[in-house]
Amino acid sequence: MRKLQAKSALLPDGWARNVRIEIGADGRLASITPESPLEAAIETFETLLPAPSNLHSHAFQRALAGLTETRGPGDDDFWSWRERMYDFLPRLTPEDVEIIAAQLYAELAESGFAAVAEFHYLHHQADGTAYEDIAEMAARISAAAGQAGLGLTLLPVAYARSGFGGAPTHSGQIRFSNSAEDYLALWEASRACLHRADDQLGMAPHSLRAVTPEDLSTILAAGHDGPTHIHAAEQVREVEDCLSWSGQRPVEWLLEHCSINDRWCLIHATQMTAKETAALAQTGAVAGLCPTTEADLGDGIFNGRQWHADGGKWGIGTDSHIGRDIAVELRQLEWSQRLLYKQRTVLADPMQSNGNALYTGALQGGAQALGRKSGKLETGYWADMVAPDTGHPVLAGRSEDALLDSWVFAGSRDCVSEVWSAGRHIVKDGQHVARAEIAGRYAKVMKRLLS
Repeated sequence: MRKLQAKSALLPDGWARNVRIEIGADGRLASITPESPLEAAIETFETLLPAPSNLHSHAFQRALAGLTETRGPGDDDFWSWRERMYDFLPRLTPEDVEIIAAQLYAELAESGFAAVAEFHYLHHQADGTAYEDIAEMAARISAAAGQAGLGLTLLPVAYARSGFGGAPTHSGQIRFSNSAEDYLALWEASRACLHRADDQLGMAPHSLRAVTPEDLSTILAAGHDGPTHIHAAEQVREVEDCLSWSGQRPVEWLLEHCSINDRWCLIHATQMTAKETAALAQTGAVAGLCPTTEADLGDGIFNGRQWHADGGKWGIGTDSHIGRDIAVELRQLEWSQRLLYKQRTVLADPMQSNGNALYTGALQGGAQALGRKSGKLETGYWADMVAPDTGHPVLAGRSEDALLDSWVFAGSRDCVSEVWSAGRHIVKDGQHVARAEIAGRYAKVMKRLLS
């Protein structure tokens, strides 16, 4: 049993003072006791918060971040970026992917995340053939999460087609394409790659353009009880192509043909009508928002104001990892709404701290999307916690809601001092406990890949 205490802590019913926290040997919160006398012998923090979960990651794309900023001969968009990403794939070995993912996960931890949902679709060798162990790449992702100590929800991705209507995959997609039957074998083999009590296995049909209705039906018939994630309505062209194929928009099609519920997470959902927004919010599904990636790829702006008014749940991911900082993602989300609606504090209720609203929204939606019992400092939940650096100039003199407002709107990863994931103390004094070792391996891989 490990004991901590905080002069201030964010509990499910609000801020509390002088909170004693006990972490069990199983990594769960064993007790939470407000108004406890502070004891000199117990490690004390000014502020403790629940730590958020990152609900959408393509780990290997961390190595590509910043390398696609040269304009091509015509207009650049998501689709031209995707071709550059495909060109990068043949270079990556399983060891490369493990090292890149470990670097990413350490960085996510340093920004305050305690867990990640890995939307994992890099399955095969460079020529498209399966590895001897079909879950080789899944094992590498799991190993990277273990090195970084970050909680993991592994989402093996089903990708069988290259467009709506069942078009065959092309050469750029051979490292991740599978038939529905082969995917289910890969998905089941991935289960054996997860070794920690807080690891989770979910399922991820990539998108309606990557699986046919028959593929989707076969996959979902496996009857898993974990989270289900799918890309939906990210791009205008995607919506237009879906309309041409089915006469319906992607979210509209999913709502009619799938039993969408609170185990689902629709990634991006950028291009939704008001009717779709209201209907999807009512299902209890999470909108998986990745604000810096959506800005980087020119996706558009999520209908956040209506989603909030309709009681929709949302969480934060970092997707392509052009951004890897929870504060920056939350700030970008709110600022996009301000630019769209020409207002301030769009995603907060009247008289509510905007920083608190954004942070607690990300806590709740992220935990739900990962199928992870986290997002609260409450007995029985995983000990996913973050201690801000209250001595940082951005946070100096701030406490409680003012601290959250300042961290989200004026701060960055530099404002994070400590992070625990399922009781594992993975960030100390602002640095990941294995930063030097992980970063050293990553630097060597990048030098070779870019030589």
